[in-house]
This record gives sequence, C-alpha cells and structure tokens, in this order.
Amino acid sequence: MPDKYTATWVSHSSIGDFLKCPRAYYLNNVYKSPETGRKIQIISAPLTLGGAVHEVLESLSVIPTQDRFKKSLIEKFDSVWRKHRGEKGGFSSNEQEREYKERGEKMLRKVMDNPGILNNLAIKIKEDLPHYWLCEEDNIILCGKVDWLEYLKDEDAVHIIDFKTSKREDQSVSLQLPIYHLLVHNTQQRKVVKASYWYLDLYDEPVEQKLPDLIEAHDEVFAIAKKIKLARKLERFKCPQGDGGCRHCKPLEKVLAGEAKKVGVSEYNQDVFVLFGAEPDLADQSLVL
Repeated sequence: MPDKYTATWVSHSSIGDFLKCPRAYYLNNVYKSPETGRKIQIISAPLTLGGAVHEVLESLSVIPTQDRFKKSLIEKFDSVWRKHRGEKGGFSSNEQEREYKERGEKMLRKVMDNPGILNNLAIKIKEDLPHYWLCEEDNIILCGKVDWLEYLKDEDAVHIIDFKTSKREDQSVSLQLPIYHLLVHNTQQRKVVKASYWYLDLYDEPVEQKLPDLIEAHDEVFAIAKKIKLARKLERFKCPQGDGGCRHCKPLEKVLAGEAKKVGVSEYNQDVFVLFGAEPDLADQSLVL
C-alpha cells in the first residue's frame, strides 16, 4: 500500500520551480533552516498583492450567494492588508506599499461592479489541500488549490476559474490548467467542462481558456513528477547555469548566505525573508492558497 507520508508530493508551483531550476526547487521545497527547522520564503510586493486579493475573493465561496457582497470587499481587503504592512509584505517604502494597495482596491472595486460568476453557485472541495494519487505504484501525489469552482447547475458540471493579478496576460506555455483540470477531475465527482483566467487588472470578466486533455495532462505531469522523485532520491539539484546560479535560485542563495532580512513566519510555517535593493524576480511564481 502506498504511504502518503513517504510519498513525493508535487504541485503546480513545485513543478514550476523544478522546470525553471532544480536548485530553486530544492531551496523552495526541500531545504529547511538548521536554526528553525522551517522552510524559507522570499516575500515581495507582487506576491503580497496577489495573496491579499486572492484571500478576499476566495473567502466568498463559502458564503451563500445572496450574502457574498453584503460587506464591502474593500473592508475585507483592508483587514487582510494589515497583516502584511511594511517589510512583512516585502515593501521597500510607504510609497510602494500605497501603490500596490491601491492596485488591489481597484481590482476589487471592479469585481464589486461586475461580480458575474461570483454571484453564481460555487463548489468548495472539503479538503484543506486537495490531492490525489497521481501514481500509487510510484508513490506520487498531486496536490494544489484552485481559486474558484463555479457550479453549472443546468449541466451539473464545473467551471474552473483562476484569478490573475498581473498587469498583463500570461503568454507562456504553462502546466497550470492541465494540473488544475487533473486535480478538480480527481477530487470531486462532477465533470469539468470549462476553464477561465480572470485578469482582474485588465478585464471585467473571466477569459475562457482551452480545456486541456486529461490523458495528455496526466502523462506530461507524471513524467515531470518522476524526474522530481528521482532528483530527491539522488539528492541532485543542480542549477542549469552552473555554480554561478540563475535568476531563480540566486535570491534564495542570498537567504542562505545571510544577505536577507527575516521579517516573520508565514501561515504555512515558513521563515519569511525580504531582499531589498536588487529585488528578486518573483512576479511569475505561483501561490499556494
């Protein structure tokens, strides 16, 4: 029988780390501080903005449809934002923090003016961290959280929505939707018939995406997951650019070298650090929410 406590767990974010740089994967997902026993995270202004907006929107899914907008989303956002003020949120100045907070408020006002699918029935998967056996024989589990699942009553089906807080559309080839399709298909009973990205900074409604094929998605994700499992077994996590490092692992190496400031502990029990000056390139990192 497979054992989930010894299994290799993979997610959209960890797979993304591995594909960009195995060393970054190690530092983000395996390494633990010898002083605290905790994993590490670098916080930045874009990550704080994305996390705060997501937290507000995702909280609506457990509220009955008729009550979701009785309380202003701006009030909820202010409450969330207070937990991440100043250095804790990776802000280098009051001006930068004000700029990002105003961006978040603008997005949420747009949602209040155009709630669309958020006024419809939603499905909430019961598990705190949805997961399933990608392969029991290989002892690999796929896990992750999906931002919003709209329930399509007429079809008794599901629509996957992912909220985006970036200033531009994602043009890169990503495994995000294949992984989300696999997760939702395997962690609840209804058929997935639609998937969309909602670029909150750009559009008033979600933009539909092509729904990935489940068999192709499984094969692609499983192939990468097996490479991750082997790397962990061999403890081999080399940066493709050599000892000098790359833009994905260099910021994390600075944490190990004592060149970052610890500003707290995250809700996922990670030691949180901030790098000022040459800000790390974290805008494309995914959030585990």
